[in-house]
Amino acid sequence: MPESTRREEPLSDLFIEGNWIAGEGPPLNRTSPADESIVWSGRQASGDQARTAVQSAAGAAADWAACSLADRIAVVRRFGEQLASRRDEFARCISQQVGKPVWEAATEVATSIAKVEVSIAAIDDRTPVTQQDLDGFRAVGRYRPIGVVLVLGPFNFPLHLPGGQIIPALLAGNTVVFKPSELAPAVGQMLVQAWQAAGLPAGVINLLQGDAKVAAAAIDHPKTGGVLFTGSRTAGAAIHRQLAGRPEVQLALEMGGNNPLVVADAQPMAAAIDLVIQSAFLSAGQRCTCARRLIVVESPENREFVKRLAAAIPRIRCGLPDADPPPFCGPLISPAAAEKVLAIQAALCQQGGLPLVAASRDSVCRALVSPGLIDVTAAGVDDEECFGPLLQLQWVDDFDAAIAAANATRFGLAAGLVGGSADDFARFRHEVRAGVINWNRQTTGASGRLAFGGIGESGNHRPAGYFAADFCSDPVASLESDRLTPPASLLPGLEDTQP
Repeated sequence: MPESTRREEPLSDLFIEGNWIAGEGPPLNRTSPADESIVWSGRQASGDQARTAVQSAAGAAADWAACSLADRIAVVRRFGEQLASRRDEFARCISQQVGKPVWEAATEVATSIAKVEVSIAAIDDRTPVTQQDLDGFRAVGRYRPIGVVLVLGPFNFPLHLPGGQIIPALLAGNTVVFKPSELAPAVGQMLVQAWQAAGLPAGVINLLQGDAKVAAAAIDHPKTGGVLFTGSRTAGAAIHRQLAGRPEVQLALEMGGNNPLVVADAQPMAAAIDLVIQSAFLSAGQRCTCARRLIVVESPENREFVKRLAAAIPRIRCGLPDADPPPFCGPLISPAAAEKVLAIQAALCQQGGLPLVAASRDSVCRALVSPGLIDVTAAGVDDEECFGPLLQLQWVDDFDAAIAAANATRFGLAAGLVGGSADDFARFRHEVRAGVINWNRQTTGASGRLAFGGIGESGNHRPAGYFAADFCSDPVASLESDRLTPPASLLPGLEDTQP
């Protein structure tokens, strides 16, 4: 393997070609959503530094691709060991940067550690060398790395989601330029430090801090071979437009959703209430798979269910990330995000929505918003994702209307069915347009051993999760023979070409 990066240098803003260096762009200060204290302070990358990072990754690409898969797996496993040895530190950093309750941040670290072995299994399963013996030659299928991959991470899972793309990219033999969300710079810094400590060679991973302008500079570099993005539909569409006319760049977009959760029948009721709460309000509603629309089939039993759900929602414990007893919902990512949720609620009510449970800001923290439930059955609503703890209720007459309502969106990430028969779910699964479709399970539940991604304006047909290995390498088809042999017969018109 190439020489590993040095580890004795102190941390700074950026990591390029195996060195921690200061950013030369505008200042970047991250404040805690819990108390608005500064939790990271540094400088963004300049455009020149973004281009240098891509060039650094390009320079390391050949040597890293030439390493055996076994060597790359060894480095990835050492990275997992680094995460495990610092799991509490990572959890505290995630909680401090993005406001997750400490218990939830710890589950993100555990998932990130588990992603190591899942990704190793996936690279073997999804990209195997295949061979068929044909008539005197072989047909061989292999995979090769794309080259330089730019990973653009989100704030809501600042360790797990970029890790779920960086690990498969490195296993496939790519080099990486990583730009974390500007709302979670310290987590990105710690993640790259763990790769450095694992012995990743210089240039194989590079860290850029900054906003969309930094990402755009890296995207524009002609050596960028792939862009892997997780975030909002607006930002993903901007990247798609930026890459127009560059079909040689692999683009994998994982964006948001206006996800429906259909209730056919809610029995047992306690379990149904818990499922809805975890679907809509886990991570304070800041998961792309959170249910945004609760579509309930009209019945006396379901009326009672909604009544009990509305009574349960105000009892959800909300609070600061390190509160004791621990909260279920912590602060949103920022006070501005909280204001946006409340503004959406006000607009829904103005359009005819009925607040069964009004979301409200907690006086203890400007970013802390309690969950809300708004009946929008009689309201005119926009097909927009509300990235926070606000659930819209819609009553429908029957299952046909429920499926039609579920599909009344241009997004297509997650959907769920509560109750119903196996035949109902078979129909739901066939007719509802989404990439993650669950039955009697929360919409926020996904398996690392399955594909993860959406259709419509939720993605571009490049699902991540277990299938991330697919967009991290290119298939190569070869017809091979150990020796050159003359044809048994010549094609018409070639009779006079032989000596």
